[in-house]
Formats: sequence, structure tokens, C-alpha cells
Amino acid sequence: MSKSKKTKKNLSSTKGDNKTPKTSTPKTSPLLDAKWHKILIFALAFGLYANTLGHGYAQDDAIVIYDNMFTQEGLSGFPGILSKDTFYGFFKEEGKANLVAGGRYRPFTQLMFALEWQLFGKSPFVGHLINVLLYGLLGIVLYNLLQLLLRGPNRQGQKERGLSMLILLTTLFFIAHPIHTEAVANIKGRDEIMTMMGALLAFWTSLKYYHTKHKKWLLLTILWFFMGLMSKENAITFLAVIPLGYLLFKRQAIAKSLSHLVPFALSTVAFLAIRFSVLGADFGSKSMELMNNPFIKWTGTTWVPFSGGEKMATILFSLGKYIGLMIFPHPLSHDYYPRAVEIMQMGNWQVIGSLLLHLAMLSAAFYFWKKDKVITFGLLYYFITLSIVSNIVFPIGTCMSERFLFMPSLGLLLVVARLMTKHIHNTKAIWGLGGLLLVLMSLKTVTRNMVWKNDHTLFTTDVKTNPRSAKLLNAAGGTLTTTASKLAEGPKKTAMLNQAIGYLNEAIKVHPTYRNAFLLLGNAHYYNKNYEASIEKLDQVLKLYPDFRDAQKNLPIILRDAGKYYGQQQQNIAKSENLLLRSKQLDPNDQETIRLLGIVNGIKGDLPTALKYFQDVLAMDPDNASTYVNIGTTYQNMGDKAKAREYYDKAVAIDPQALNILVPKN
Repeated sequence: MSKSKKTKKNLSSTKGDNKTPKTSTPKTSPLLDAKWHKILIFALAFGLYANTLGHGYAQDDAIVIYDNMFTQEGLSGFPGILSKDTFYGFFKEEGKANLVAGGRYRPFTQLMFALEWQLFGKSPFVGHLINVLLYGLLGIVLYNLLQLLLRGPNRQGQKERGLSMLILLTTLFFIAHPIHTEAVANIKGRDEIMTMMGALLAFWTSLKYYHTKHKKWLLLTILWFFMGLMSKENAITFLAVIPLGYLLFKRQAIAKSLSHLVPFALSTVAFLAIRFSVLGADFGSKSMELMNNPFIKWTGTTWVPFSGGEKMATILFSLGKYIGLMIFPHPLSHDYYPRAVEIMQMGNWQVIGSLLLHLAMLSAAFYFWKKDKVITFGLLYYFITLSIVSNIVFPIGTCMSERFLFMPSLGLLLVVARLMTKHIHNTKAIWGLGGLLLVLMSLKTVTRNMVWKNDHTLFTTDVKTNPRSAKLLNAAGGTLTTTASKLAEGPKKTAMLNQAIGYLNEAIKVHPTYRNAFLLLGNAHYYNKNYEASIEKLDQVLKLYPDFRDAQKNLPIILRDAGKYYGQQQQNIAKSENLLLRSKQLDPNDQETIRLLGIVNGIKGDLPTALKYFQDVLAMDPDNASTYVNIGTTYQNMGDKAKAREYYDKAVAIDPQALNILVPKN
């Protein structure tokens, strides 16, 4: 009996040593497996944006990549990138980079572009591929952060399934939402991805330090947040997000929650010190140029600021439109410059609705403070991260932009996922509704990506969505003009130029002093061979902006070609000469203009003047056979056959075929 008891005791001890018996631990469901969640998140991100890999450059890619002198220098361009405004390498002169309100200092992503240029040269494929991979990685970082923020290090508990659904749905909604297409499909949009990446990673490492007390996490917090700030200034809003997270989810007192900001503050001080040293302390001047200040209006003679009511009403309308795009992201546009958002009044029903909606959201955030911390965090996160681009804190140069929702959108999507998992008690119903939303968002994202193929597709598509945006009208007119200029003469070219002229005229109606629109309109008329209209538009813009270099450069060329047209095609020698003389006055060293003046005077019979013009051309280019022929012919018409033969011989010495082509055989 004692032996039997001993054996029984031993068997009991053996059973106790087995801490994870097969009978007590059920097999983990894939629905709760974080590894499969991350694979799904990354796969969704890659699948949604794979169709951008064959796209070219578009929108602002020229400014920071393929037309930026620092980026094109590769590694050698690093000092310039770090010491100048982000746009300096594109404008290539002091002052122009600061045309954008507040300046731009976002060197981190431009350093990435320069490194890519060093390794791969001009390769939009590489740029798009890196954007897609980084977006997938951002989804995983977001998932990991939500795990640690909402659940803590211990992943066991009664609410495991609900939390898993909440975290996964939030992340998938974020990855799939079409409002993010601008940030991912546009290579330059990487600054949005990297600033959010840096901010989320810093939040995650801060939480890791909170749970483990390992100091390496503090150092990583400083580095990640600095990276986020150097990618784009928006990361600075996390100085309010971080203590909010600790206050709500870690149940810490206000003072203790604020103490977690120390590493973030160190990064911020370092970033601001560098930014101020490069750009100064200007966070947005009161520009009186509509493309840099949407809150001014044209009186017929001058630009004046909005009234306080007009400005606030327009801001409220824009904020309401953001909510509308989050709920129903169609149609989308990369551009909301004036007057895509019209001048609003406080009595407008949409403005009143936006005000009431935002007051309700703010009230809900505090109402749920103790009832549902996830909803409170999501709503306040949205307000905090949107504040910096709202035009309320300081001017940002435009009314709104879809890329400005890249970071804030997370807050609203977290609230949506929370409401679904909290109020729908059937798991299959949650996944069914969530799946339906993901399918709808994914379809819109994939189709919207196609528009980002290149500038021409983007501008000509979006101008139909926002036909009152002066900048978009100008861009559409410009790309149509450029495309048409490469076509052979014919109905297609004419139709395209007429469409461009229509867009550019509308741009000037919206923005009566829009110098780029005047310039492009002059170009479009020029390619359409409407020289008088072309000259008129350039004269108008030079009256407004006498130092406008592009117009100064184009006008003499247009005058020259107009002079040639009226001389050769219209046989109007007097008008031809007047146009050519004006061209020569603007550009005294253009050989073709001087040559044409020689021909005009030869036709008029003023042979001495014609001879002088041809000799001026010869002085500029002594090896041009046709000039020797022209001089020889002039001497022959003047009766000096010896001189004529002398110059004909010089022409033949340079080009044996010169006389066969230019002088009839006797």
C-alpha cells in the first residue's frame, strides 16, 4: 500500500512539473496570432500599392528628386541638403525656397532620395518600391504600438479576442484607406510615411522603457523621434500624444505622464536648433500671393486679407471636408489650392455643420474619458495631430490637402474599429462588416493609384474634380501644352492646345495675377501659332512682374518666330520687321533674329542694312556657311560680283554643298 501511494505521489509530481500540458493549452487561432496578423498587414499594403511600381515621377517629385541639384549629387549632396531649405536645390537661388509659407526643412527623406540616386540613378521604380515597403513596415510598427499601448506586455486575459480584433482592424483600416494614396503613390510623399514611422517607433520604444526600464529604449526613443522630426515637422504633435497615451492607458497622473516627454523634448530641442539655424524662426509669414496664402481675395485692383469671419468659416469648411473624405473618400484630388475651397461665410450651412460636428467630437472625447479610453484617445489624437495643418495654429499656404490626413486619420479609424468591436457582439458580423469596408476601401485605393502614373494623368484627372483650383488649372494647362508641343501639326495638337488655353484662362479668372498661368498661356498660344495672343499674355505678365525671368526669356523668342511667320507666311514685311526689331531689343545677341532682319531688309531693298545684319551674324559665328552665302548674295545684288565671289568661295570652303542649296546655278 505504501509503495502504491508513493508511486501515485511520484506520478502526481511528474504531472505538476509539466507546465504546459497539451490538454490545458488550446491551439492558437490564426485570428489571434500576431505573426499572421503582421503578414496580413504587410501583404495588404504591398498588394494595394503594387500597381504604382511601374509609375513615373509625379507632382513634387521634381522639387526633391530629379530636378533637385543636391539629390542629383548623391552622397556629395548631403551637406547641401542638411544646410539648406528642402526646396533650395530645386530653385537654386536664395529667397525662392522661402516662397512656401514658413519654409521647409525635411532633410531625412531627401537624404534617402540622394542615396537612392547614388546607387540607382534616376529610377522611379526604386522610389516607388521603397515607398511601398516602408508603408507595409509602418503598418507593422502601428500594430506593435497598439499591442503595447492598449494591452501592455501581458497578452493574456478575458478581452484577448476583442483587443486582437480592435488592433488588427484599426491597422488594416489604416493601410487600406484611400486617403493615404497621395502619401504612398507619390514618391515625395515618403516624408509623411517617415515622420509617422519615427513618431510611432519613438512612442513604442518609450513604452518598452516604461515596461522594462532598460535604458537602451530611451536612446532609441530620442533617435526615432529625431528621425521623425527631420522627415517632417508634424511629428512635433506627438509631444501632446505621448502624455495622453500614458494618462489614459497606463493610468498615470498628469505629472508622471509628462515626465515621459524627456527624451522627446531632447529630440525636439535638437531639431528646432538645427531648423532655426537653417531657416530662421519664421513659421509662416503673411504672404500676399494667393498660392502661398489662401486667405486673401482680389478686389479688382489689389489683394486684401479675408475678414476674421471669412477666414474662420473657410477653415471650418475645410475641417468638415476632411471628415467627409474620411467617411466617403470620393472623389479624391491631390490639390485643394484656391479656390477649390471657396470663400466661406459663418452662415453657410456646411460651416455650421462642421462647427457642430467638431464640437460634438470634442465633447465625446471628454464624455468617454472614463467610459471608453480608446474612443477618447482616438478623438483627441485626431485633433492633436491635425492641429499643425489646420491653419489655426499658423498658416500653411493652402486650405487643405489629403496628405495632411495621413497621420490624423489613425485616430478616427481607431474610433471606428472600437465602435465595431464594442457594439457588434457577433464575431462573424464584425469580420463581415470589417471585410466589406476593407474591400470597398481597397478597390478605391487601387483605382486611385492609377491616377498617379505621371503628371499628365494626375493633373488632367484631378482638374475635373477641383475645376476651381488655380494651381490645378495651371498644372493641367501646363502639361497639356507640353504634351501638345511634341505632336505633329494637326487636329489633335490643336484640340489639346485649345483645352490647355481654356484651363489657363480659368486659372487667371480665379487668380488674376497668377504669373505662371500667364506664362503658360503665352506658350500655349505660341504653339497654336496665335502669336499676337501669345505676345499679349507675356506683355501682361511683364507689366505685373517686370523681373519675371521666364517671361523675359520667352518673349524675344516668340517675337522672333512671329516676325518670321508674318514675313514668310503672310508676306507682311513691315509687321515682320517691327516684331523682329522688338525681339532684337530684348535679346541683342540672338543670331537668328539678326539673320531674319537681314533677310527682311534684303527683301525691302535696303541692301546696306541687310549687309550689316549679316556681317553681325558672321562676327558671332565665323564658321557658318549660310551666312557667307547671304553676304555673297547681298553683294551680288549690290552689283559687287568680286565680293560676292569671295564670300561664295568661303562658304564652299566650309560646306561644299552651300551654293547648291542656297544659290541657284547659272
